[in-house]
Amino acid sequence: MRRREFITLLGGAAASVAWPLAGRAQQAGKLPTIGFLGVSTPSAWSHWVAAFGQRLRELGWIEGRTVAIEVRWAEGRSERFTEIATEFVRLKVDVIVTSGIAVLAAKQATSVIPIVFAVANDPVGTGLVASLARPGGNVTGLSLQQPDLAGKRLELLREVVPGLRGFAIMANVGNSSNVLEMGEVQAAARTLGLGAATFEIRRAEEIAPAFEALKGRADALYVCADPFLFTNRLRINTLALAARLPTMHGVREFVEAAGLMSYGPSYPDLFRRAADYVDKILRGAKPGDLPVEQPTKFELVINLTTAKALGLEIPPMLLGRADEVIE
Repeated sequence: MRRREFITLLGGAAASVAWPLAGRAQQAGKLPTIGFLGVSTPSAWSHWVAAFGQRLRELGWIEGRTVAIEVRWAEGRSERFTEIATEFVRLKVDVIVTSGIAVLAAKQATSVIPIVFAVANDPVGTGLVASLARPGGNVTGLSLQQPDLAGKRLELLREVVPGLRGFAIMANVGNSSNVLEMGEVQAAARTLGLGAATFEIRRAEEIAPAFEALKGRADALYVCADPFLFTNRLRINTLALAARLPTMHGVREFVEAAGLMSYGPSYPDLFRRAADYVDKILRGAKPGDLPVEQPTKFELVINLTTAKALGLEIPPMLLGRADEVIE
């Protein structure tokens, strides 16, 4: 995505006209600058970017007038995280906004520029912050750290898949957050008396063979959220449908791409709240003094079209609890 397209998402066509002014003002040192590192693709993140931009405008940060924004997309390629973070340091942006494992790359690139993560799994355990209450250093944001989420997802899966006995976990083990989530899922499976096979994915060419290996070994598939798997979500769900495997996800965009169901924090809400951190930092607050916050809004999304294709009937009570049903 070009900067002009990004700003169209942030504030409409009128804002995009302000880009040349923003560039000149930024070079003259007149506008504070946000470096936005998107770990996936612009189309996948459109709802999240829009929420972030809307909240910025509400707080008085208007592109080209009161703030400049540099945006880069890694498109799910982890090697791009460090390249983009290093570029932001060279550009001397005033704050870096990113998520997931890209936060670590940003932290390794700078210990001075404030970093706000809209999404991070276990920021304490991965060394991003000293504690949730007092992060210290130059990093803060919003944590996905909810130890009971894996158990809730598996319970929902049991409601939909009659006689569920065992399932498979697909994870990118090159992502420490995925390794952590995989462990939480395995622990929840043991508590519920379910068998859990693991399929470790590191490259796109490993996805199809994983499904071949899955044949006859699982009644369902749990997909861990990850920029790489997110970018390949349509391919994963297409193969899952062909293998007649119901899927559980933590992000609604997987369900929009033919996954069966998802349960987890609202990512647009998290990105909206990330704008509040940016606002405070640009007004002088130190990131190390801003406590890491937890999700407050969760959503259950079910794809009825996928359920019908799999021959599954979603219980009416579950449909009634869903925040959105895709038909």
